[in-house]
Amino acid sequence: MKTTTLPPKPKIRPPSGPRYLKIKELLSHLSLATVCQEARCPNMGECWGGGTATIMIMGDVCTRGCRFCSVKTGNPKGVLDQQEPYKVAHAVSVMGLDYVVLTSVDRDDLEDQGAGHFAKTVKEIKKLSSKILVEVLTPDFKGETVLIDKVIEAAPDVFAHNVETVEALQKEVRDPRAGYEQSLFVLEYVKKQNPQIYTKTSLMLGLGETNDQIFQCLKDLRQVGCDILTFGQYLQPAKHKLKVKKYLSSEEFSFWKAAAEELGFLYVASGPLVRSSYRAGELFVKGLKKGEHISWD
Repeated sequence: MKTTTLPPKPKIRPPSGPRYLKIKELLSHLSLATVCQEARCPNMGECWGGGTATIMIMGDVCTRGCRFCSVKTGNPKGVLDQQEPYKVAHAVSVMGLDYVVLTSVDRDDLEDQGAGHFAKTVKEIKKLSSKILVEVLTPDFKGETVLIDKVIEAAPDVFAHNVETVEALQKEVRDPRAGYEQSLFVLEYVKKQNPQIYTKTSLMLGLGETNDQIFQCLKDLRQVGCDILTFGQYLQPAKHKLKVKKYLSSEEFSFWKAAAEELGFLYVASGPLVRSSYRAGELFVKGLKKGEHISWD
């Protein structure tokens, strides 16, 4: 594979367009946060322009402090908008979405770490129409199965939880309360409890990981039955966050996509601007749910 060290950053289009502005206004009116904004996602213009937004529930203050993330860290002190599940469902209805991605900050300050709030939001969306597909991108809930069960029982179509990086870099990249084994356990537990739910995770590349470490991570993910995987380029969101060790070439992203597919992942998205909630992945899941065979280049 060709190795490149810190070439020019990937070009990011500034968000614009009438659909983008409409969604921005609606979410602001309902006081709903999106990970698109909070995590400064490079695909925000593309996704919002296409009518897709990843809604971040339970506020915009995270109780953990991962060194790669730009979301604010603090203690929300148990504050939770109990009307939020209804607001989210209303927003989904107004936007006319048929695929919804829900994610959240970590809420270790709550007794159930927000699992019940996740479940309630999924259920309210599903009340609108059984045809609406819901993907959840959740915290690890400290690996507590009773909390994971709450979300599983709400019947999301996709249960995503990110390992974020290879095992060797976990302590450097993630909050100490997170962990590689704990994240693998969440994905494995979901798949065992309900094999009909597609499991999904994401890896950031460019943090200093080696090829052998990536390969081992892919094998570990397949061992726990993970179905869907995304590779993206880590981009430093602020000066005080982890620095980029390497920008990968397009050939390298293509290599890892092929390697993951060979191991048996149902769908792999891989590219410098790919993020966990990537629109092409949503289109693929729609095809799976309809029983269609979809091939992606």
